[in-house]
This record gives sequence, C-alpha cells and structure tokens, in this order.
Amino acid sequence: MSGQTFIIVGASLAGAKAAEELRGRGFTGRVVLIGAEPDRPYERPPLTKDDLRGEPPRERGYVHDANFYTDHEIELLTSTTVATLDPAASRITLADGRELGFDRLLLTTGAEPRRIAIPGADLAGVHYLRSLADCDQLRDRIDAGGHAVVVGAGWIGSEFAASARQRGLEVTVIDPLALPNERIFGPEIGAFYRDVHVQHGVELLLGDGVDSFEGNGAVARVRTAGGRLRLRRRRDRRGTARRACRAGRA
Repeated sequence: MSGQTFIIVGASLAGAKAAEELRGRGFTGRVVLIGAEPDRPYERPPLTKDDLRGEPPRERGYVHDANFYTDHEIELLTSTTVATLDPAASRITLADGRELGFDRLLLTTGAEPRRIAIPGADLAGVHYLRSLADCDQLRDRIDAGGHAVVVGAGWIGSEFAASARQRGLEVTVIDPLALPNERIFGPEIGAFYRDVHVQHGVELLLGDGVDSFEGNGAVARVRTAGGRLRLRRRRDRRGTARRACRAGRA
C-alpha cells in the first residue's frame, strides 16, 4: 500500500481522526487531508461554549498539536476546496485548478447550517455559527453588549443563548416548538431546559417562528410569525445598553 494515495476531503474531527487511524494502522502511502478553513482540524462543540466565552486557551480545541501532521507525513491543505470529483477517473480538481489522483477517497465535510429563507436574512448582523471565524465574530458582538435574538432552540441555539447570558448579553430565543430541544429529548427534558433558561434570564418565545428581519442595511428588528417584535439595544453616551424600543405582543 506504500504507493497508494488516500485523500480525505474535509479537515474535520472525523477527517483528522481518519488520517491518524491510517497511520496508526500502518498505511505508508500518501495521505492528503483537505480543509476549506484556514485552521488545522478542531472540535466544534466548544464553539458554542468555552470558545464563545473566550475561556480556555484555543489550543485545547484542536484535534492534534501543530506538528502532528508534519511528523506523520500527512499533507494538510488548509484554505482549500474541491471543485470537482471524478470517481471514474479517481481524480479531484481543486478550486485553484490543481488535480490530484487517488486510490481511496473519504468525504468528511460535515454539515452546513440551514440558511433561513425569509425577508431580511441577508442583512448585516444576521449570523450563523459553524466555524472558528464565526465564533470569533460572534464573541466580539457579544462583548459589545446589547440584545441577541437566537432563532432556534436546538443544541446550538440553546448553548449559544446560555453562553451569551453568561457574558452579560440580553437574549431572546425563538422556536416554533413548545419546548427547547423537544424534538431530541421529548417534553420532560425539554421542560427542564426551558426552566433553566428562564431561571438565567433568557426570554423564550416558544411556539412561534420568525417572519422577517428588519433594518436599514443591518438587522435592527426581528418580527415573529405571531406578530411579536424584538429589537436590538443601543448604547447611550455612558456606554450603558438600553432598549431602542419594544413593540407588539408580549
């Protein structure tokens, strides 16, 4: 197997561990690990918790230390995407035009956030959380203070809301289900998470959806399907956050 090439598309936790396993099991051929992000593989769960709060050294979140890939002769191509895949020819073409042949190919690209298709979704200030860059941008917004509206009370939304509250932000969570994480855990545990959020000052608008994001260039208001309106806060001259306005049904 020393003359074979094994390409892994997706420098995720799964991709990094697959490359590690190949070397651990004695594969001596070429291993190429391709990732679209500029960072070496890292774990994503801390993005909504420790990383978002800026608590631990970031090095703890990486799958391997900085020298691992060189030491194990794993070609790590960061900031690189695959443009085409030709299984019949056993070849991929990278976005920069380079072509790579392979004997084995593994896809470990993971999932992308589902983009919300409602009016105003393209306004500045509407964020998604998947990458370290997303996390850094959101932490800066949190540290600036104000009011965050979280669309979705699943794992990511619930964890973001909890971390943002710990950092002192005012938080509203909107979800069409009656309870946070109800689809995953059912009503009993969903009720537990609801109560924990409320105890920590998170406003929950459950059983409601989002109708639109509103603002002049940047999002300033979130209007729910039920007619409720949640607005960002602005700061007065003393730097104290205050509500711009709040309208609609409570």
